[in-house]
Amino acid sequence: MGFLRDILLGNRWLVRDMLDHCQDFATAATLPELVDKMNALQGDTAVELDLVRDAVDRYDATIARGPSLMNDEQLRRIAALRQYRGDRIRLCKFQPINDAKALPLIAVREFIISRKSLGGIRTDLQSRVLDALGQPIEGLYAVGEGAGFGGGGVHGLRALEGTFLGGCIMSGRIAAASINGKTLSDKTSSDTTPSQQRSSHKA
Repeated sequence: MGFLRDILLGNRWLVRDMLDHCQDFATAATLPELVDKMNALQGDTAVELDLVRDAVDRYDATIARGPSLMNDEQLRRIAALRQYRGDRIRLCKFQPINDAKALPLIAVREFIISRKSLGGIRTDLQSRVLDALGQPIEGLYAVGEGAGFGGGGVHGLRALEGTFLGGCIMSGRIAAASINGKTLSDKTSSDTTPSQQRSSHKA
């Protein structure tokens, strides 16, 4: 029953709990007050009221135009999904932000992280960082996910979640050995070129 209640009416208890116990939430009745509290969280004045008000006004104006005239891709997708009865239950109706009937205003401080970059620091199979010409930079090594999916491209371009740990451990061991002037023994013959080695390790 609780699950159905939350689906139909929303998790109001969860919102209250987060507002009461999470220091990264700010709530207010007006935009100026909300911006002041957002800046207080950070201890600076990075959040500018004029920019926030402009973004809110443009968002609310888009909703006021109606689904047929919306030029916001996110809102258009929500409108399309709500055509299906099952999704209409779990997706909120369009709601202007600066609306007296929908108070209080809530802001959440986020800590953005980046994951699953298909790039990374370019390394060779000894975990040495390569320069723009593909030459090792003396004394500089990189391992783990930051070194291109575990280093040396060992998982290829189609590595999936859960496959990184082995490459991270292996690239760390390779770097340690390389720093000590050694190489880990493997089945690759000594006369194989680095490019051939890299290809043989790709998925």
